[in-house]
Amino acid sequence: MSLQVHPFSGQAALPFIDELARLRIQVFREFPYLYEGDYEYERNYLQTFLGAPGNLLALAFDGSRVVGASTAMPMIHETPNIQAPFQEKGFDLERIYYFSESILEKAYRGRGIGKEFFRLREEKAVELGGFGLLAFCAVLRPADHPLRPPDYAPLDAFWQKQGFSRHDELVCTIPWKDLTEPAESPKSLVFWLKEIRPH
Repeated sequence: MSLQVHPFSGQAALPFIDELARLRIQVFREFPYLYEGDYEYERNYLQTFLGAPGNLLALAFDGSRVVGASTAMPMIHETPNIQAPFQEKGFDLERIYYFSESILEKAYRGRGIGKEFFRLREEKAVELGGFGLLAFCAVLRPADHPLRPPDYAPLDAFWQKQGFSRHDELVCTIPWKDLTEPAESPKSLVFWLKEIRPH
């Protein structure tokens, strides 16, 4: 098995957008996201991503097959619902680089790819310059959620090892349709932050 991770920026990410949509729908079906995939939503989301100057798409390959993906972009180009908690708390959006997602097929987890995704995105923020804060958000689910697998392990410890801390005062809302829902409903997601030295 030949596992490699490569970064792509700007329109260089375009040839891999279908793979990103496939992975998002596949991986986000799992707990805690339970996302019932919608290709129309994916198209709109990916248009926002591709149109963002300073974007990054990191892809994990097993040979020629894409098995994982991670995205990031300046917060200033994100959608209003993602920006809102920071605006309400008086943050400067132009100083925040937003880590949109990291998704990886189950068979490839625990091999250091997630850590590499974080490294490449932080490296991109430093390379672009002007950013003092990295941010991502994670969905909030109750501990007794009926679809929580018995072996589910939250990623909090992993995120802390990457230098991030959870900020319960920063919560955004994103609507999507759970696997068990008849229609989409708003979901709450809490932000994790890491300070970096602006260049």
